[in-house]
Amino acid sequence: MRLQDEPELPAQINIVPMIDVIFAILTFFIMSTLYLTRSEGLPVNLPQAATGKTDPPAQVTLTINNNGEIFLNKKAISVEQLEIGIREKLEPQKQLMVVLNADEKVNHGQVVAVMDKVRQVEGVKLGIATRK
Repeated sequence: MRLQDEPELPAQINIVPMIDVIFAILTFFIMSTLYLTRSEGLPVNLPQAATGKTDPPAQVTLTINNNGEIFLNKKAISVEQLEIGIREKLEPQKQLMVVLNADEKVNHGQVVAVMDKVRQVEGVKLGIATRK
C-alpha cells in the first residue's frame, strides 16, 4: 500500500565507482609500459650527427653438414683448428657473432664439442640457426 504523497524517485546509475576502476586500470597500464622500455645508462640528451650509424657485430657462419664435416665460412676446418680459425676472424675491440648451422642428423656430441670450442674464444657470441 503506497501513500499518494510520497514522490517517486527517478532511477539513478552511480558512475563514480566505475570511473575509479577505469582510472586504476589506466594507471596500471601506464606504469607497466614505463618498465617495458630498456634503458642502458643514465638519461641524457644526445647530440645529433649526420654521419652516425650503428655498427653491427662481425658475423661468421659455422656449418656442420649431415656427414659431420665442419665449415667455417664455407671453408673446411677440423674441430682442433676451429678455435684458431675463429681467433683469426676476431678483430680487436669488436665482438664476433658465430652462427652455428648444424644439420639435424649430426651427432649431438659433435655439436656440443664444436660449441665448446667456440665458447673458449673470448669476445665471441654463439647463435644457433633454426628453421621456423
